[in-house]
Parts: sequence; structure tokens; C-alpha cells
Amino acid sequence: MIPAVPAAAASQTETEDAGRAQTRPVDYHAWTTYSDWRTGSAKGVAAVAGRRPGVVIRTPAGITSYTDPHTGTTGQWEYGTWTGPVRRLTVPATETIASWNADTPAGTWIQVELLGTYSDGTPTPWYVMGRWAAGDQDIKRTSVDGQTDGRSTVWTDTFAIDDAATGLRLTSYQLRLTLYRKPGTKLTPTVWRLGAMGSDIPDRFTVPASTPGLAQELKVPRYSQEIHKGQYPEYDNGGEAWCSPTSSQMIVEYWGGRLTPAQLAWVDPSYADPQVCHAARHTYDYQYAGCGNWPFNAAYASTYKDLQGVITRLGSLTDLETLIAAGIPAITSQSFLESELTGAGYGTSGHLMTVIGFTAEGDVIANDPCSADDDAVRRVYPRREFENIWLRTKRYNASGNISSGTGGVCYLYFPACPSPGQLRALAAVGVR
Repeated sequence: MIPAVPAAAASQTETEDAGRAQTRPVDYHAWTTYSDWRTGSAKGVAAVAGRRPGVVIRTPAGITSYTDPHTGTTGQWEYGTWTGPVRRLTVPATETIASWNADTPAGTWIQVELLGTYSDGTPTPWYVMGRWAAGDQDIKRTSVDGQTDGRSTVWTDTFAIDDAATGLRLTSYQLRLTLYRKPGTKLTPTVWRLGAMGSDIPDRFTVPASTPGLAQELKVPRYSQEIHKGQYPEYDNGGEAWCSPTSSQMIVEYWGGRLTPAQLAWVDPSYADPQVCHAARHTYDYQYAGCGNWPFNAAYASTYKDLQGVITRLGSLTDLETLIAAGIPAITSQSFLESELTGAGYGTSGHLMTVIGFTAEGDVIANDPCSADDDAVRRVYPRREFENIWLRTKRYNASGNISSGTGGVCYLYFPACPSPGQLRALAAVGVR
């Protein structure tokens, strides 16, 4: 997993959000409603209403060519763009991560870009935050390396200020969607959710301890990444490289997501848990050469009927307790030495696991895919140790050098139409 590294006036909702976010160093915002999609600037695309509103290609804005850097193939594509309104961050950010939920039928794909404004009033370039398709038959989904202006850089899936100590911050951003399809067809991608999380988490080796407040465990399927070691080298060889898709698949299936035999027919029939192989293939980032691209995992979850996914940061285990109480498990990203997490039996420079509950003592119940087999996946980790390794931004690695921590990065997957209780829990942790 990757270590952490004005065109429109603010709406009344944004102003209210700002007030609620003052005590949280994280700003997550998304466009999801029909009225949302009718804001901004549309060229060749249109908003569609319904149970799950979105944006689609209507009359293409033009035709362009794209040479896939991973296959060398050049193709012609009709396209349309949607450029969102300026979002002024309630927290001027050192890091920003975009995420999206979309349907991309064969013959279609999307690109997501970000344009920011620095705290000195100057703009960033338009940065590509991802070129994505649910499948891999048309393009190879990819992040884009080498994007920098000397003040900020995109590290695979994360926009980051190069030197936060200078005081430079990102104060606002716009997101631009480009929808592509093969010329002459009526196909179209549909994008249901587009958002970004900006944050300014202070550098810290330790974080304040939270007080236990919930004893509850969710029944989440258990899958081991380790039983896939050596499988599919073209998707990073299984084992420790598959923590992210394995965790994603556990929560997808918790919400009822299932794959058909036809969808799994490509997997070697001798492999156990073929759905984990499927998740790895469909989260694989061909530039990063791995399955740990955070937004690609959230986008994968949203390909299942009636599911959506976001990437954000949470502030404490109390936030996780709020979600668990509403029936929402979470995927957390963390790095640690073996000695720092009692019962893990390993150390890692970046690992994803699924938090499914809390014991009566407040300790963390996790489905940890770094386990010998499926039966061994459920673990209980000491609350204080887990909270610190997940929320810190600085740590000492095995060589004794200072490395980064993820600062509370979290994948949240939940129903497209959450219950009132789930909506309240998500709002409480800054997700709407």
C-alpha cells in the first residue's frame, strides 16, 4: 500500500459544512445529487435523475486519441467533460485524495483531474488523479507518475504539498471528469459520485488516546491474502501485495456483493476464494504495478449493485465506533514494526485491514488478511497500539529512520441508499 505521503460562490450547505468541520482537520466533499451534477460546466455530458443520479455522455464534445502507455495501443474516443464548481476547503490542505463511483461498460472509461489554488493565490496544474475503467479490455487503469510543479506532487493517488513546513497549503480545488466511449456507439460511462478529501494532519509520532465507548462486532466474511501467494504475477503475485483488494472483497460481500460463476470463470479453478483474485485484477493499477491504489479500490466496490465507496481520514477510534454502531465496517491503512502491534506477528511498511468491531474492553476486532488462512483472519488488537499506528503521521522504520504514517486513512463502503442511522453516522465522521 502507498504510504501517506473563485468560479462559484460557496453554497449554504458548504457554509454549514464549514462550521461542522472546524474541529476536524479533514474536509471530505462529494457531488452526488441531480442538482450537484447540474452545477459546474458541462461539455458533451448531461445530468441524469433517478434513484442514483449521475452524469453521462449526451452529445460528445469531440473525438480524441489516447495511446495507452501500458499496451502502446492508440485508439480514438468520443468524449465529454464535466468540470465541478470551485470547492473552498474548510481545512487548507497539505494532502488531497480524489475518489469516485462509476459504471463503465465495455468500450468506455473515465479520467479524473484536479486543479487547485494555493494559499498564495496561484494555481496548480491540472493533475490527473486517475484513468479508470472497471474492466481491463479497453484501457489499462492507471495512475500517472511524474506530475509536479515543484511545489506539489501527485504520488500515485495522493496530491501532496512538497514542503508543508513552508506554510503553503491548498485552499480550494476543482475536479474535472472526462467521459470516453468508442466512436459511433450509444455507450456511456455513468459517474454517480465524485469527491475529494483534503486534510492537514499535524506531524506526530503519537496521538491522544480515545475512551472506549462500544462493544459490538459485525459479521464480516474472512479472507486471507496469504493463501494467494504466488498467484497471478501480472497482478502483483498475491500474498502480502493483496491486502487492499482482499479487505475490499470482505466488505463488499458483507454488504451482499456477489460475483457470478461467469465473472469468475477466468480464475484457475484450483485457487480458493477466486473472488479475491477477481478483486486484485480489478483494482490493479498498471503504473503503480500493484493493487493498493486507494481510489481504485473504492471505485471497485462501487461496481457492485447498490454500493458506494469513499476515501477519507478519520480522527479517532471513536469515529470508528460511530460507524460500527451503525453497521458500517471500515478498512484502515497503517504501517508498523512487529513490536508495535501485539498479536500481529509481522511488521509492514503499509498494510490494509478491516475493522469489524470492538471488545468489551475497547480493543479492536479486525479481519486482518495477513493471516495464514481464512480461519485465522479474525484478530483482536490492543486499542492503544492500534489507534496510534493508524493515526500517526511519523514513525521509525526497521532501520531506525523516520518514515511516514497514513494519518487515519480509511476506505468506507456503504449502501447507495443508506438508512437514516447510517446517514447520521457517516455525517458524524464528515461523509455526506
